[in-house]
Amino acid sequence: MSEAMAQQVGQRPVANADPLAERLKEVVGGRTATTLERKLDLRTVGDLLRHYPRRYATRGELTDLASLALDDYVTVLAEVESVRTRPLKGRRGSVTDVVVTDGSADLSLTFFNQPWRDRELYPGRLGLFSGRVTVFNKRRQLAQPELELLKEDQDAAAEAERYANELIPFYPAAKELSSRKIQSCVQVALDRLDDLPDPLPRPVRERHGLIGLLEAFEKIHRPGRRDEYRLARKRLKWDEALPLQVVLAQRRRDALALPAVPRPVRRGGLLDRFDARLPFRLTSGQRAVCDQIERDLAAAHPMQRLLQGEVGSGKTVVALRAMLTVVDAGGQAVLLAPTEVLAQQHHRSILDLLGPLARAGQLDGDPEGTRVALLTGSQGAKERRANLLDAAGGAAGIVIGTHAVIEDTVQFADLGLVVVDEQHRFGVEQRDALRAKSAKPPHLLVMTATPIPRTVAMTAFGDLETSVLAELPGGRSPISTFVVPAADKPHYLARTWDRIREEVAAGHQAYVVCPRIGDGEPTGSDEAEGEETGGAPDGAAPDGAAPDGAAPDGAARAGGDPADEPERQAQLSLDDLAKAAPAPRPALSVVDTARRLTERQLAGLRIGVLHGRLAPEEKDAVMTAFAAGGIDVLVATTVIEVGVNVPNATVMVVLDADRFGVSQLHQLRGRVGRGTAPGLCLLVTQAPEETPARQRLGAVAATLDGFELSRIDLEQRREGDVLGASQSGRRSSLKLLRVLDDEELLRAAREAASELVESDPLLTGEPALAAAVAALVSSDQAGFLDKS
Repeated sequence: MSEAMAQQVGQRPVANADPLAERLKEVVGGRTATTLERKLDLRTVGDLLRHYPRRYATRGELTDLASLALDDYVTVLAEVESVRTRPLKGRRGSVTDVVVTDGSADLSLTFFNQPWRDRELYPGRLGLFSGRVTVFNKRRQLAQPELELLKEDQDAAAEAERYANELIPFYPAAKELSSRKIQSCVQVALDRLDDLPDPLPRPVRERHGLIGLLEAFEKIHRPGRRDEYRLARKRLKWDEALPLQVVLAQRRRDALALPAVPRPVRRGGLLDRFDARLPFRLTSGQRAVCDQIERDLAAAHPMQRLLQGEVGSGKTVVALRAMLTVVDAGGQAVLLAPTEVLAQQHHRSILDLLGPLARAGQLDGDPEGTRVALLTGSQGAKERRANLLDAAGGAAGIVIGTHAVIEDTVQFADLGLVVVDEQHRFGVEQRDALRAKSAKPPHLLVMTATPIPRTVAMTAFGDLETSVLAELPGGRSPISTFVVPAADKPHYLARTWDRIREEVAAGHQAYVVCPRIGDGEPTGSDEAEGEETGGAPDGAAPDGAAPDGAAPDGAARAGGDPADEPERQAQLSLDDLAKAAPAPRPALSVVDTARRLTERQLAGLRIGVLHGRLAPEEKDAVMTAFAAGGIDVLVATTVIEVGVNVPNATVMVVLDADRFGVSQLHQLRGRVGRGTAPGLCLLVTQAPEETPARQRLGAVAATLDGFELSRIDLEQRREGDVLGASQSGRRSSLKLLRVLDDEELLRAAREAASELVESDPLLTGEPALAAAVAALVSSDQAGFLDKS
């Protein structure tokens, strides 16, 4: 912790004041410390003691030798009968053979390259021996057993009971660092500690029945009974929860102190005129959320609200009403979308909803209206210049765009509201860059259709005010979802193509979604090839995908590497879906699938292609043609995952569905059933029935409840880094705390944190807690803490 940070939290830096900050090389030796740092990223005593056991085991019940069973892990109390050390045949080394007996039977013990064992395991010596029972040369044996030799004055029965039932911790380990080696290092570190500054204030510990920090470390690393490590885990979860909650409580307090321009509702303005021309009535849920947002916008501090809503629940209309409220109050609003396709879709739909209200200055426009500008990175220079001028001069009350909106060249006359659609697709720096374009902090509304783990985690921690739209507008049709096991039942796949033909014959349209573009692209991420987003932010995996491009559940990385995959493997037939492959194959691609469907399964139908590497005008032309009914089947990547609204599309086929995450599948499914006809979603997979991938698909098929699916997603992928930029779940600041399992603890910690911050904002009376908070904010997460 720096001196400036220490002074800020009311604590003077003291050299070596915290025993947990001691470097490991001073405790366990340089070579071991180097290995701990290189392999497990453990640098200090505190790092080591917070490298918690992942499980515990006992050596096994005390067993008499006559009843030993093959493969049992046993502990025996026996006397050494004979010992002999001999050289290994044909290679260097030795083996020590020991025979022990308990009077009823005997047992062989084998030690490799431990010739000194014959000096301590002499005949008549009594000991406890543990290991797995195997057979060699028709004799039962324990190879390389654990042992504890008894002294003559020890109570053999009592020692045997203690030894057999002692809890042995097993740690996350590495090739050069066994669990036993880590345990030895932990023992050394624990033995050096006499006392520790406790970050949990005494009143908090007493109120919630929590043990002290040193006792917690003792009980989690060397528990005498199982209830002891449970007590320790409860306490150590608080060590993670309370500093987080303090930071979030300080952020809430700071947000209330920030000045913002109030944007109250103005009667008789654009909002009222928009409401009057809406062709439908808002649901009760939409009205309630709109009331919440209007109250927030009228306040003198910035709104920070998360809008969670089911696919098709009407979030866009709610966001548009918020934007019009700000425009009525003299400000501007920006809507940030993750892809050009979605930005263009938003632009078209908002223009349609507003009608003349969006065409101020045009012959057919409302003179009291505004303009809606679109900004994307691939616009022509003339169109982009005109939109930039409208944004900078204030003529455009609403600006819609992709990451292009964040560029320095984009300026606003008076930015009052930032709306972020599908917020998990943006990094915290990007949202902060937008907010920096306003003299005073603008109000912020972030939206998501299915909360991804980071969103759920932040919501549970109370970082954002939350609104929920769980009610679907009237007229929405039900969606049926089925898993198509192509490898097990190939005739189901043939029936899938028949269903598309039937829907098209009935006047409807269909989507076919593939995991990759094809045509030789090196990655499985559509956005990485053509969209401005560059995939998920900050190195995180796209929503629902495995991190670093790896497919979920051990599937092959979508697309593969051209250096490793011959071209002939990339050209996959759709028929290969019905063949059980002995090794992972490349994911099916849009380019190849569209060609084969045109030639074979769907010959005669009008088939279009959409993916991120198409030129913007091509994308727009394809979507316009599909929306107008000029395309029967649209073969696409996940570029159509969010925001695409074609009510006449009734069937969605997702190929290689096991390569998508829960949230992605739910979002994709939401593209159908948007009109009066029922929707059908078919998840085609080769994954075997009992695999996690199939279970994930079954969960999606079993429910249309996006919030239930978000819990499943969170259980599978964990919370991600709640305070930092990571959103994939691979890098988490949480070791024991789980958002779903520990909701009650989180609520209690939030209450405690709020009370502490309210009475002592800088925690000057709680220096140990202040130090824990300072360590949290001065870590890699510091740059993001005030921006997310």
